[in-house]
Amino acid sequence: MEAVTRTLEPTLPKEFYFSPEIYAREQERIFWRQWVCAGREEQLPRTGDVLVRELAGESVFIVRGKDGVLRAFYNVCRHRGSQLFAPAEVSGVAEPDQPANCGSTIRCPYHSWTYELDGSLRTAPFLEEGADFQKHDFPLHAIALETWGGFIFLYLTPGELETGMQLRDHLNGVPHRLERYQLDDLRVARRLVYDVAANWKVLVENYNECYHCGGVHPELCNIVPQFKKAGGGELDWDRGIPQKAGTFTFTFSGKTDRRPFPGLSADEAVRHKGELVYPNFMLSLSADHVTAFTLWPQGPGRTIVLCDFLFHPHEMARPSFDPSDAVEFWDLINQQDWSICERVQRGMNSRVFATGYYAPMESWSLDIRRYIGERLELPVQR
Repeated sequence: MEAVTRTLEPTLPKEFYFSPEIYAREQERIFWRQWVCAGREEQLPRTGDVLVRELAGESVFIVRGKDGVLRAFYNVCRHRGSQLFAPAEVSGVAEPDQPANCGSTIRCPYHSWTYELDGSLRTAPFLEEGADFQKHDFPLHAIALETWGGFIFLYLTPGELETGMQLRDHLNGVPHRLERYQLDDLRVARRLVYDVAANWKVLVENYNECYHCGGVHPELCNIVPQFKKAGGGELDWDRGIPQKAGTFTFTFSGKTDRRPFPGLSADEAVRHKGELVYPNFMLSLSADHVTAFTLWPQGPGRTIVLCDFLFHPHEMARPSFDPSDAVEFWDLINQQDWSICERVQRGMNSRVFATGYYAPMESWSLDIRRYIGERLELPVQR
């Protein structure tokens, strides 16, 4: 692990959390040109299943083809630009969103141009192919799609993908570190949806340090005392964070009747792990369940958070299976986090605030400053 910084370092300047111009630049330089987590493969089990997402000011959709392959496209007909599917609606229901099913083809509701599930144009009513019209010239606008661990990732500008920009490079060692959790095999049992009045980077910075844990998360620190030791400055995330003796998971008691995932190491059976994959994907891993967060910025001061709870199918098949002990614990932790993030957003809006500071135990949060500066090509230090 990187050595802890011993001096105060400035955070991103105030305008990076409020400026519409910087937010627009983030959409263009980050969410349009980075791999973004958009859901789970299991959400589209059947041919013709469609999942619509709103991303970086664009409506996009993912569809399961006749060949079983997942593909993604912009939600735009090539004829007159009509949306092919209704925009996604994010609700507060506790279950994962269910896909629509378009059957064997994709039909535009405006003039009935019809596309195959691979995006190629199948029919255009009353138009004959000729010198000025060839169906192969009018496929849907494609988006790059790759999967890892059962998660779907999208890249909105596939024409710019180059060597070193594939998903495996973007994940940067995460698959190796988490290989024993067998994420492909897990399934989502519950979802929580949050509408947070804070910039997406505030949420990422909060996830990336535990200096706040002792004061904000007493229930969490009760089962993971290491989170408040030295202000969270001595955490070994590569090995995992040890839980209190006799506990092994994130519930109020630190225990559950669910069995640990098969194949975990001795450390992983009693330690908590976490991963952050910029820009919008966060994973927290206990021995018996995984909590996956995806962030969906809605503007400089608002972020939708989808929080999915993944369990092993063998446990989910037990008649006594009930994820509530983990869901209720995480809901408390999440609401504590979102509340403090909203306070930060409101406080930074003061005329006296120009920049904040990272304390030594927040050295990992410096990464967001580097990440933003490199991709926006804007100065981030004063």
